[in-house]
Amino acid sequence: MSLILNILVFVQIVAAIAMVLLILMQHGKGADMGAAFGSGASGSLFGASGGANVLSRATAVLAAVFFICTLALAGLGNQGTRSSGSVLETSVLPSTAASGASASAVASSAAQAATSSAKTGIPNQ
Repeated sequence: MSLILNILVFVQIVAAIAMVLLILMQHGKGADMGAAFGSGASGSLFGASGGANVLSRATAVLAAVFFICTLALAGLGNQGTRSSGSVLETSVLPSTAASGASASAVASSAAQAATSSAKTGIPNQ
């Protein structure tokens, strides 16, 4: 199971990085305006408009791979947590006897501190 999770995480990271790079390689719709006025920027590696189809399709495929990896990781991550009920039902509460004993211990130590400060005249800090 751990091997499958590691492979899925690796594929997801590679798909995300490749998708970012492909998106940055694409040019926007406003880039064609410069070519219309003779800037010459439209002559690229793939031709005037041939690169748009290749890059767009590759981006769509990588987006689908990323989406499938995300769903698979979410499904595999939720397999071990099949508990019913709420978190409060599974929490451990302290027993009343232990809390009563600790409360009486705190009260007795406070009473001893008060009597010792009354005898010496120096307030406790």
